[in-house]
Amino acid sequence: MKKILALLCIAAFTVSAYAASSRADLNDRLEKARLVINQLSQTPDNGVPNAIIKQAVCVVVVPSMKKAAFIFGGQYGQGVATCRTGHGWSAPVFLRMAGGSFGFQIGAQGTDLVLVAVNDHGLQDLLKSKFKIGGDASAAAGPVGRNAAAATSLNMSAELLTYSRSKGIFAGISLDGTSVSQNQDDTDTFYGRHYSFHQILAGEVAVPGSARPFVRTVARYFHESQ
Repeated sequence: MKKILALLCIAAFTVSAYAASSRADLNDRLEKARLVINQLSQTPDNGVPNAIIKQAVCVVVVPSMKKAAFIFGGQYGQGVATCRTGHGWSAPVFLRMAGGSFGFQIGAQGTDLVLVAVNDHGLQDLLKSKFKIGGDASAAAGPVGRNAAAATSLNMSAELLTYSRSKGIFAGISLDGTSVSQNQDDTDTFYGRHYSFHQILAGEVAVPGSARPFVRTVARYFHESQ
């Protein structure tokens, strides 16, 4: 019976994650993502190190990724991504993240996630329809602190550095096994027509007015850190 309840809980998460979003939902997601980056900028001693920020090529923000467990566990989140281009940061695209686990666990929680792609391989991951962190894409829990010495000794073969925020504090986190997939439906809804992820992240699509606060916040944080 407990297993059935757990599976029903995870199924409910899955339905929520894949439900259609309205334009208002997407604007709200962008605003929440902007707030996450803004909060990151206000915690320099627990922020992304300068050495990493300077070479970041893309940033993914997942506000309040949901986790729940009752023996079986599941997690999902809806996020947004922007990439550095030759003339600033790109318009955003929308992503899904999902994963599962099994073990003696119970409870529910939500956490903000920030993924930083630190090389062109990380950008290429975002152009795939779906990939798995730790499998298809190498990832590492990111160090914190603007001048963290660990940043210079990281194995920079990692394509993504991952961070989570809990109670206002950012820390590196392992997301191995979590899948990331393009949310083309939400992206099409937001732009009112179809654009590929490559077109948008390459800077070929103008940043819509409602996305400018998010993109400007990312640009300001990453620019100031240089």
